[in-house]
Amino acid sequence: MALLIAGASIVPAMAQTASKPSSFAARLEQARTSLRVDAGGLSGPGAEILSLAIAKARYVLIGEDHMSREIPLFTSGICRLMAPGGLDAFAVEIGPEAARVVNGDLRRPDRVARISSFLQAHPDAFAFQNGQDESDMAAGCAALAGPNFQLWGLDQEFFGASGHLLERMIEARPGPSARAAIGKLAALDRTATAEALGTGSPGDLLVFKITDQQMAEARTAIRRDGGPRVNALFDSLAETRAIYLSQNSDGFASNGQRAQLMKQTLLHYLDARRKPARMLFKFGDVHMAKGVNGLGQRDLGNFVAERADGEGAASLHIAVYGAKGVHAFYGGVGRQVRHEPFIMSDDADYAWLKTAVPPGFGSGARNDWMLLDLRRLRGRLPASVDAQWRDLVDSYDLLVVAPELTPSTLLGTK
Repeated sequence: MALLIAGASIVPAMAQTASKPSSFAARLEQARTSLRVDAGGLSGPGAEILSLAIAKARYVLIGEDHMSREIPLFTSGICRLMAPGGLDAFAVEIGPEAARVVNGDLRRPDRVARISSFLQAHPDAFAFQNGQDESDMAAGCAALAGPNFQLWGLDQEFFGASGHLLERMIEARPGPSARAAIGKLAALDRTATAEALGTGSPGDLLVFKITDQQMAEARTAIRRDGGPRVNALFDSLAETRAIYLSQNSDGFASNGQRAQLMKQTLLHYLDARRKPARMLFKFGDVHMAKGVNGLGQRDLGNFVAERADGEGAASLHIAVYGAKGVHAFYGGVGRQVRHEPFIMSDDADYAWLKTAVPPGFGSGARNDWMLLDLRRLRGRLPASVDAQWRDLVDSYDLLVVAPELTPSTLLGTK
């Protein structure tokens, strides 16, 4: 789910000299600064910009290029800046049931072993928080934020979550009709998971293999005597299935259903609190954008921005990418990520990076990152500026670029 704002570009800066705007290059230079990112946190001129902006924000949203080692390190630095002023929750791109699992292990010394064991028993039960660096980052944020901090899962459950959901249904003590129906689904799930582990194809998992008739029969039985918890878990399984199946037939509708689900789930978490939550979000960049995103949706990022406005608060939207490196992509059911080298400036979709970064970026001894304050580029952009550049400037407040991204590794895989 890497970098989904197709052809996104960074608007070169336009300084104002009297009434006449200067060149793109000059304005870009004025909006750009350096940022140091390491295990100790964030430092340098860019850290001061981030610190001031974060201090004013109730909601901080990171739109990212997934599964690197460097962006979780940057996010850990954001947690360090947020925690002194309060950090109540960290919303991430997993489902609520997956978040229950992660929260249960988040502060344990054997966290990595426990999550690995869970994922070996339930391959592909969740994404992203199955990454070594993502898990370490979340645990570090929890330690900084204090005992009341929680991870909130806003997404649908992942396509391998069916076995875990069915186990939770049995634990909820359904009546005999529902228990029998759940048992049938669990048997189907075991067969499907074994096949998917052999082929590596998610298409062999239960959410893709089960028929509408089998789902309808199970729903009837579960409605009869399953009880509220079992029904809620089954509804979650059904919605997960619907979103993934619809991706192949109507991607626009699927993305809309997913965006609506994430908004409603966020409201469920927020409504359970007695006071406003100060939050950090970390999702793929397409989800954190303000306005209509590259999928044609008013997604979670726009929802949070509008909510902040309504509350008289502020949201801060930060896009984080890499100039080059190795991407980690999905490698198959229960398998490690696959690697794909990239150079953004050589990619036809991301040629904007040639003008966004200064000459020699990433070649210095300090290997500093780049921060571009997109807020300084708004308001008087020339008519010649590409529409996609305008979209990005309106969608995000800050752009952060790492000199290089390296791939993370997954827990509990072959």
